[in-house]
Amino acid sequence: MKKKTQQSKRKKRSISGIGLVDLWSAQCAECFKWRLIPTEEEFEEIRSKFSEDPFFCSKKPGVSCDDPADIERDKTRTWAIHKPGIPKTPSGFKRTLVMRKDLSKMDCYYDAPNGKKLRALTDVGKFLDKFPDLKKSVSPADFSFTGPKLM
Repeated sequence: MKKKTQQSKRKKRSISGIGLVDLWSAQCAECFKWRLIPTEEEFEEIRSKFSEDPFFCSKKPGVSCDDPADIERDKTRTWAIHKPGIPKTPSGFKRTLVMRKDLSKMDCYYDAPNGKKLRALTDVGKFLDKFPDLKKSVSPADFSFTGPKLM
């Protein structure tokens, strides 16, 4: 019974696509082992600064490059690799990735604080025009609709 409930929730959250990100990970810039990242927020922090501050195993408490990888890249799951430099999602917004039904790519959208879905930079501009007080802390440059590359 518990499995069905989780599957139902998963279907509702994925909207029109299938599948959700179930694990967040980062690859060590030194040993190239994959390390699980406990939360999406922590992953976004690492992802947004990866070019200027690469991830290393030692950034995880009690972990070193000598330890086995947390997860191995294999064919048991679909891997989605982000481009470096995607900005951290602005506070109050939620970045969501949805796999297309044909498994060809992942679409990205943002849930705004008022619940509106933003699917493109033009949506962000219109949203910020309606809520000018947010323009002080959020700009269109804080959003990227670039989806990860599927592996």
